[in-house]
Amino acid sequence: MDVNQNNLKAWNTGVYQAWHNRFGTPEEAAKKIIENPEKRIGSALDFMGGTVEGKKVINLLGSNGNKAVALSVLGANVTVVDFSIENEQYANQLALHAGVSLRYIVSDVLKLPMEELTGDYDIVFMEFGILHYFKDLHPLFQLVEKLLGTNGRLILQDFHPVSTKLISSKGTTAKIRKHKVTGDYFTTDLEEKEVSHSKFLDGDKDPVVHKVYLRNWTLGEIITAIADENLFIKTLEELPNQSSDVFDKGIPKTFTIVAEKR
Repeated sequence: MDVNQNNLKAWNTGVYQAWHNRFGTPEEAAKKIIENPEKRIGSALDFMGGTVEGKKVINLLGSNGNKAVALSVLGANVTVVDFSIENEQYANQLALHAGVSLRYIVSDVLKLPMEELTGDYDIVFMEFGILHYFKDLHPLFQLVEKLLGTNGRLILQDFHPVSTKLISSKGTTAKIRKHKVTGDYFTTDLEEKEVSHSKFLDGDKDPVVHKVYLRNWTLGEIITAIADENLFIKTLEELPNQSSDVFDKGIPKTFTIVAEKR
């Protein structure tokens, strides 16, 4: 099985319609971003120094461009890399209606042309549901090191391994929500999942096409892979569920790593 080709197909089937269902038309989504771009970026903006005006940013696996367009609205010069043509379509229309420019490269990030490895980016940004698409993290962070300029910063936000690898939850309210340790934190097996955007499709999901294969990583594996590539880890922040209706109190749900190139 060619896992990468399978995942590529899943991310190029029904994606544009999924984002249309989730965020509205690109015009509607752009209006919301313009109203409050800082909200769309969230806590990552603080780790970017509180402002991105004039900064050169590359958003790896930047999906539908919501975060990238918000960064552009805030004055950043943004490039997105993602291997979904449908993601590119939505993102470019989003940027057009937001009145900003966005450079979108449709490519497997590990196959970026050499001329793109310019070593002058201020920020490499990756967020939520990214790392599990890689069977080896070292080539990814080697790429990050080649993209960043001196003192450039990697900002990585993703779902916490305790939640993705170890804990399973049942129940829909805080009173009946139950958590069990059902996973193997140290397993290296690929896991078959339904691709994330498929939950926004209206009953027209292909049970085969919309399957992806993921490799969940431990926190130690992630930190070590970053540190191995000449990236100095400055921050590791672990957070619980940040929603107002907290089912998962006391369990780490997300993490942010900030690392700099020296």
